[in-house]
Amino acid sequence: MTAAGRPQRDGLSIGAVLAQLRPDFPDVTISKIRFLESEGLVRPGRTASGYRQFSAADVERLRFVLAAQRDHYLPLKVIKEQLDAADRGLSDGQGLGGRLPRKLVPIPATPGPGDGLPRPDDFAPGRDVRLTREDLLAEAGVDNSLLAELEQYGLIRPGAAGFYDPDAVLVARTVRAMTEYGIEPRHLRAFRASADREVGLLEQIVAPVSRQRDPDAKARADELARQLAALSVTLHTLLVKAGIRDVTGG
Repeated sequence: MTAAGRPQRDGLSIGAVLAQLRPDFPDVTISKIRFLESEGLVRPGRTASGYRQFSAADVERLRFVLAAQRDHYLPLKVIKEQLDAADRGLSDGQGLGGRLPRKLVPIPATPGPGDGLPRPDDFAPGRDVRLTREDLLAEAGVDNSLLAELEQYGLIRPGAAGFYDPDAVLVARTVRAMTEYGIEPRHLRAFRASADREVGLLEQIVAPVSRQRDPDAKARADELARQLAALSVTLHTLLVKAGIRDVTGG
């Protein structure tokens, strides 16, 4: 019997799996593992009481998935296709760890380490830091007049309690740098409108998932939102890069 009074199981609990993965993948969470299970990338067994039982092969699959996302930025659909091919015996070698990683290739024009493009983890919630107006002004190096303009044109929005988050500091610093080139906050309203349209599009996809009536719905919705946000910002970045080449004749 375990300390909790439940029968000892042959497989690993989700907490034990997390402990094994954390040294190599510090950002992995139980919610992330549950999301990958819901997407069919890993299929742990269940006890009669419904507790997950992960085998060594399950942990190996999770390592493969997490490495493919982190190191090659492969979409989950592509990762699943590779895993399904391995399950059908279409790859040779011994075990996932010995064969599939060699088949991974970065997808052209998608984010990867060192390319400066966003990754899903960039959209994970950070620490809950609340900044006062004075904190924001000091951290961003802007004055009240500029901050008032940023708020007027919707580039910075305080929370319901009147506090700001760390992203507001980055926005203020960025706009301050742009003003040195003659760009004013009023010129940047299109950025706000574009961002709102992108968020609205993603919300149409994510909201139905978050409303599903099961315990893992929020985790799936959060992961989906991060994946889509990274792809959306990447697309925006690549389109701007292409446009700049046209402008400069590069």
